[in-house]
Amino acid sequence: MADEPKAALMGEFARAAKALSNPSRLTLLELLAQAERSVEELAEAAGFPVGNTSAQLQVLRNVGFTRARREGTRIYYRLAGDDVAELYTFLNHVARRRLGTVEQILGEYFAQDGPDIPMSREELLHRSKAGEVVIIDVRPAVEYASGHVPDAVSIPLEELPARLDSLPRDREIVVYCRGAYCLLAIEAARLLRRYNRCARILEDGMIEWRLTGLPVQVD
Repeated sequence: MADEPKAALMGEFARAAKALSNPSRLTLLELLAQAERSVEELAEAAGFPVGNTSAQLQVLRNVGFTRARREGTRIYYRLAGDDVAELYTFLNHVARRRLGTVEQILGEYFAQDGPDIPMSREELLHRSKAGEVVIIDVRPAVEYASGHVPDAVSIPLEELPARLDSLPRDREIVVYCRGAYCLLAIEAARLLRRYNRCARILEDGMIEWRLTGLPVQVD
């Protein structure tokens, strides 16, 4: 029957889509788009129990979205390819366009600060080359080490209060984090403004930066 192959295909597409239908698995994809990590490291970063993290990672592995390797007693996971990161970001953007609740949640969160105009990637590259801005990567150090915006300084969000005095006051500060809907950069910008620093967030984040083919620095 001609319909049988079509039904089988649709079944496989649905299986892949189902793997994305869990908030925990989406969180793990966002983390894996930054750097390879062990199950235990992913659990700590996401704030999930180790057992649940392992189970969710297995679901992602079963549909080919992740790959795993063993090192000693630990299992390390990574994304299977950039196409998985592209799928993750595309899902987010479509949901924002089509689900009014997403825009509502974002609007309520951003409303705490009033209007904010993120800096575009093009503007950041131009102004960084001219020495007009300080770029801060507020992701955890392991993510920064796997690749970051050129000339960015690693200051994880929890370390920012103690390092404020090391930041120049005569230049605008641009902060970024994991992706378009990672809130670390917003929290960092709020903190900087409370201390009378001129701060803006970068549009999107490191996932989108990589996917658009912009230069990535690895230390």
